[in-house]
Amino acid sequence: MFDFSGRVLVLTGANGGISRTIAKMFFDMGANCFLTDINEQGVIDFAHSLDPSGERCVGMKQDASQSKEAEAVMKAVKEKFGKVDFLVTAVGFYRDQMIHNMTDEQWNDSLSINLDSVFYTCRAVIPLLADGGAIVNISSMSGHRGSFMHSDYAAGKGGVLAFTRTLALELAPRIRVNAVSPGLIDTPMVIPLMVKKGPILIEATPMKRLGRPEEVAGAVAYLCSDLSSFITAETIHINGGLHVVS
Repeated sequence: MFDFSGRVLVLTGANGGISRTIAKMFFDMGANCFLTDINEQGVIDFAHSLDPSGERCVGMKQDASQSKEAEAVMKAVKEKFGKVDFLVTAVGFYRDQMIHNMTDEQWNDSLSINLDSVFYTCRAVIPLLADGGAIVNISSMSGHRGSFMHSDYAAGKGGVLAFTRTLALELAPRIRVNAVSPGLIDTPMVIPLMVKKGPILIEATPMKRLGRPEEVAGAVAYLCSDLSSFITAETIHINGGLHVVS
C-alpha cells in the first residue's frame, strides 16, 4: 500500500484488536515499530511475533495514563531508533455506567486513560518527531455523538478530537495531526455490545455490517503517508455511515 521503509512508528495501546492490525500493516510496509501497552507480556510477545530478531519491532510496557511513563517510552525510542516519524495513540477503555451512579474515581480513571494519555504521549514525542512526521489519534464515534451509559468514554474521546485540532495548529507546518473515529469494528471490545443489541445496530448502519480492523488501519496508514500531506486537523469517520443516522 505505502512504503514506510526507514520510518519509525510509535503505537500506544498496541495490544488491542485494531492496534495489532495497525502494527502489522505498518511493519509489513517497512516501518520500524515501537509498540507499547499496559499488558507488558502481551505487547512483548506480539512484537516478537512480528519480528523475532527485535531489530525492527519491539514492545514495552506503558501505563499511558502516567506522564512519566510517556517520557520513559520516548527515551527508549530515542535509544533504539533515534527518531519518530509516526505516532498513533490507540489507548481506550470504557465500562457501562449511568451518570448518576458514576463515582469520582470512575470518572477520573476513564478520563486519565482516554484523554490524559493522549496529551502525555503527544507532549513527550514532540522533541523526537522528524520533519514531515504525522500523529494520528484514535478517537471514537462516541466522541461526536455521545454514548448512552458511557458518558466518561464519550467525554474523553470528544476531548481527543478537540486536542487533535489544537495540536495540529501548534505543530504546523512541520508535523500533521489528525484523528480517526471508528464506530462498530469487529474486535473483542465490541462483543458485549453486540451481544446486547447487535442486530439493531447493524440494521441502523447504512453499510449493514461491522467494520474490519484493517479498514481502520488503512485510514491510519493513509494519514501517515505522503498522499495526505495537505491534510491536518481532520477526523476520518470509519463507521459505515452510522454517524449521520439520526
